[in-house]
Amino acid sequence: MSDAQPTTKFQCTQCGGELKPDQGQLFLTCPFCGSTVYLDKSKVVFHWYVAPTLDEAKARGALARWMSGNETVKDLDKKARLGGVSFRYFPLWYFKHKDAGGRERITLQPAAATSVTEVAHLQLPPGDLRKYEDRLDNDSEPPSVPLDAALEWARRGPAVKETPAESALVHVPLYTFKYEFSGETYTALVDAASGKVLANIYPEKAEAPYQLVGGLAAAIFLGLAAIPVAGAFFGDDGAMIGFAVCSALGIPAGLGLMALAAYVSQKV
Repeated sequence: MSDAQPTTKFQCTQCGGELKPDQGQLFLTCPFCGSTVYLDKSKVVFHWYVAPTLDEAKARGALARWMSGNETVKDLDKKARLGGVSFRYFPLWYFKHKDAGGRERITLQPAAATSVTEVAHLQLPPGDLRKYEDRLDNDSEPPSVPLDAALEWARRGPAVKETPAESALVHVPLYTFKYEFSGETYTALVDAASGKVLANIYPEKAEAPYQLVGGLAAAIFLGLAAIPVAGAFFGDDGAMIGFAVCSALGIPAGLGLMALAAYVSQKV
């Protein structure tokens, strides 16, 4: 398989005519001689692409929604300064595996160098794959990672040791955005087919303030819960008094912690 080249064109084994199968086809009828040809997918490497559905403006919108979400620091969409943006079809090695029960599993490996390895977690439904066209060459990143190397990486994954039942090179449409925040430059990719944002490193929400609020809440309510327990040592009346004190203090403590959590969420 190391010498195989990605293609969507094949020759009829009877007459040598050119065949162009669609994604998912196993049997093809030759339009020249009428022969039925079986396509052994384990011995060929297909070449597909995914068509974009987002233009640059919509990709910017997807990036802004991600920046204003729960993963990033507050108001990143307003505080970050967008720099350059580019569009390319990025190559991925696509491997379809089948286990002993016949269940399929898809694994992806980058076919070119990238700092955003999250591209390997894209979802590529078979129905989205189209025959690669030469007109895309000017906007496509050529593959630089050999197929054998990608296969070796794929086999290192959990429960993926067998030879794939199907291999393909898939070019996916990606917008690459550069932005600056607090003196640092970051990169984010937007999948132009799904709008999914991919980023390895980005300004994340600080976890320490939330952990502090959580720890404070645990300490306060643990202390309140200890009051009835301590009161029980003085008999039933002591337990009842302790429970009343716990309830009286618990309500304002809960309201105060809720207010503190709301303040933290507004500031972080």
